[in-house]
Amino acid sequence: MDVRHLELLRELADRGSVTAVARATHRTPSAVSQQLRTAQRELRTPLVEAAGRGLRLTEAGRVLAEGGTAVAAALAQVQARWDAFQGEPSGTVTVAALASAATFLLPRVMADLDGSAITLQCADVDIAEAEYGPLAADHDVVVAHSLTSVRPAGAEGLTVVPLAREPLDIAMATGHPLARLPRVRPSDLVDVDWIGVPLGYPFDSVRLAVEQAAAAQVRVTQRLRDNRLIESLVAAGDQVAVLPRFTTPTGAGLVLRELADIASARHISTVLRPDRAERLAVRRVVDAFRHAGAEVTAEMTR
Repeated sequence: MDVRHLELLRELADRGSVTAVARATHRTPSAVSQQLRTAQRELRTPLVEAAGRGLRLTEAGRVLAEGGTAVAAALAQVQARWDAFQGEPSGTVTVAALASAATFLLPRVMADLDGSAITLQCADVDIAEAEYGPLAADHDVVVAHSLTSVRPAGAEGLTVVPLAREPLDIAMATGHPLARLPRVRPSDLVDVDWIGVPLGYPFDSVRLAVEQAAAAQVRVTQRLRDNRLIESLVAAGDQVAVLPRFTTPTGAGLVLRELADIASARHISTVLRPDRAERLAVRRVVDAFRHAGAEVTAEMTR
């Protein structure tokens, strides 16, 4: 078997189209198609089949794509041992991170790596939960979140390392009638206006849990992504919103109240391809993220 063919099948499994594979591997679509035909000819087995206007893997193709993942991880383990033999980890590690989690993690990670031979190349993202996993195809480390599990939806087959569990609170203006309560219950939140997040985003799970517990729908007047924008609107108005405890600045017109009777916290984790998780420099970066998460959790729960 040609390892390059296994890698190509793996890329097709991860990315879903010849065009996406070509873009990621700096080939033309015709070159990718030609290599797939070569692999089928050499193995004397159909590995792809037509699906609409594109191609998808056959069962045989999926078997080899999974094998490609295992081969890539084995090669990465050897490379990691060689790097360790030669000296300290080095190189560029690309990171795609949920902005609200990166706010309290990334400064500590960068301080931890200061003076090392590792360079971080970071991108901030704010997308639906199931969209974080696919980012691992193009980034070494992805910092994602989920309200239901340490493993976010869409991260099947990827290496997941938990970093922190951050409470999610109900934010409101200091003059809001609910601000006088030490905690708010789902029934308290039915007759107030909400600023929500787009459907499919983890924070929306809190809104759904409130509606289920209260047996009534809440009034969502806006659906926004940016926490800073939501903070300013909540502080200046009479709406409430779900915001993370570790990074939401209270005071200046804004308060947070714990939500009673509902487990409202998000799991923050790193998501990686198994082979990239073996790289020595990547492991060093993930360790820095893990230590940062533990430090912040300890500080906020004192």
